[in-house]
Amino acid sequence: MEIQPQHLTLSRLLQGRLFSIPDYQRGYSWTSSERTDLFDDIDNVFKQGQEASHFMATIVCLHRSRKVAGPEEFELVDIVDGQQRITTLIILLNAIKNSLDENNENEKYVRRDISELLIKIQDDSLLLLNTNQDTKHYFSNYIRNGDTPPPNTGETLSERNMLEAIRECENFVQIWENGSRTTLDLYSCIRNRLSFILHAISEEKVVYTVFEVLNSRGLEVLWLDRLRSILMGKAFELPNANNQQLISELHNVWKNIYITIGLDAQMLTDPLRYAGTLYQSSTPARLLSERDAVAVFRQNAKKASDIRKMAKWLLDVCEAYGKIIKNARQKAVTQITQARLLAVAIQLRTDLSMEKANRLLTSWEKISFRIYGLLRYDSRFAVGSFVRLSWRVINEKLVESNILKEMKSLGEDYSVAENLSFLKKQNYYENWGEELRYFMFRYEEYLTNLSDAKVLNEQWERIWSVSVAKSIEHIAPQSKWAGTTKHSLGNLLILPPDLNSRLGIKSPKEKKDAYRQTGLLAAIDVAEAIEEADRGRWTKKVVEKRTDELLKWAVSEWDE
Repeated sequence: MEIQPQHLTLSRLLQGRLFSIPDYQRGYSWTSSERTDLFDDIDNVFKQGQEASHFMATIVCLHRSRKVAGPEEFELVDIVDGQQRITTLIILLNAIKNSLDENNENEKYVRRDISELLIKIQDDSLLLLNTNQDTKHYFSNYIRNGDTPPPNTGETLSERNMLEAIRECENFVQIWENGSRTTLDLYSCIRNRLSFILHAISEEKVVYTVFEVLNSRGLEVLWLDRLRSILMGKAFELPNANNQQLISELHNVWKNIYITIGLDAQMLTDPLRYAGTLYQSSTPARLLSERDAVAVFRQNAKKASDIRKMAKWLLDVCEAYGKIIKNARQKAVTQITQARLLAVAIQLRTDLSMEKANRLLTSWEKISFRIYGLLRYDSRFAVGSFVRLSWRVINEKLVESNILKEMKSLGEDYSVAENLSFLKKQNYYENWGEELRYFMFRYEEYLTNLSDAKVLNEQWERIWSVSVAKSIEHIAPQSKWAGTTKHSLGNLLILPPDLNSRLGIKSPKEKKDAYRQTGLLAAIDVAEAIEEADRGRWTKKVVEKRTDELLKWAVSEWDE
């Protein structure tokens, strides 16, 4: 196959083309780190003088058709690779346009020039770039109207990244203007001194070959994206590869995969590793790397049914993983990846009733938190045991009783009761985070069950919705506690967001009414303990007593 690339400035790259990012591509994923690198590149090339230029990236596009709008004719292309950089540069161009003064004749002309580039004057429905996975239209609303909502309003990772990009591009333009350089200098530099290699391809089946060639030359690509390209390429290589049904199915599956990824960046890596590990024909001893998972799928992609099955399997794994991490309680159980693999395997068993699956996940919570949460074992422990059991749950279709038996066996060497001296000495503030929130949530459940009450879901939804640091309360303020028990379990509470900061350095006696008002039973218990203490003093002895009570409950809850 002969590839005939074009070396173009940004101005020539954007001229006469309308770009789209297909739904089956990943959404906008650049973070501040990549954008900072881009801004630094622009700064550096400007400082080198007018003769300098900077090569930015390779862009791979698929020609779709041509569109006539008034006297203009545009080439409609899908961006297959390079969409992150192009999207960011277009946002930056719009930020430049917004900063230009319409009362200045030169700036007014450039402002109009950029406007007509980004939104075609012949038809305002024609944007230079149509993005994907932007259901709230943040990108198009910014290009058309200059809307800049706060980044935290985005509902997906892609949307939040997009809003961060808008904010950072506008800030970059302001910083540029605060120096001795003009905005027109910035526009000229971006337009004329940044260059690209464009591969414009007419046949979709050729796209994936080009992608592989570029990747073999060191192009940095997510393994998830690489797998999509491999499977699409394999689909086109099959006999009767012009069968558009398979291609259409793959496009739809990948669109749903990227939608499922949602707000969690970890979903770009873990589900691929899980899918490859569970897809193997023999029992694995460890989790596969992303590279090895892709190799498993590549080796097994021999016919259309294989490719269809693997794509659907990856989507199923993504959805199962998504259910775990969207459940605040289950997500907090552990960050240890082989333990999460077992939870995902259970979720994938759609043949199990909801009642059976819930019993299995309850057992998984108990064992996983006992090993990795309470007893603090790291990711090196019990790797093979969790991975093998996960594989058997899927490939041997173990029944509920056997899975429960295997999980009990997996956790039998780890006892809370036998490690009480270790647990009493732990720093639960600096060494824990999600583990502390999960522990206290489970304790709140225990107290409500004792009193035939209900967990205050509204309060806990607020607690789960923020970073755990905003909810951890030192009953005796850190700044006023010199003892070794300052960060022990007995001196800590989980409160609704930021209540701890509002209570500040007040004494426990001054805090107790606020604790009661939360309605949380654990906080009410602490308020009563403060009242019962000698003159309301929260002493080392009181803290140690509460620590012992909590650990005694932990033994009854997590040991078999």
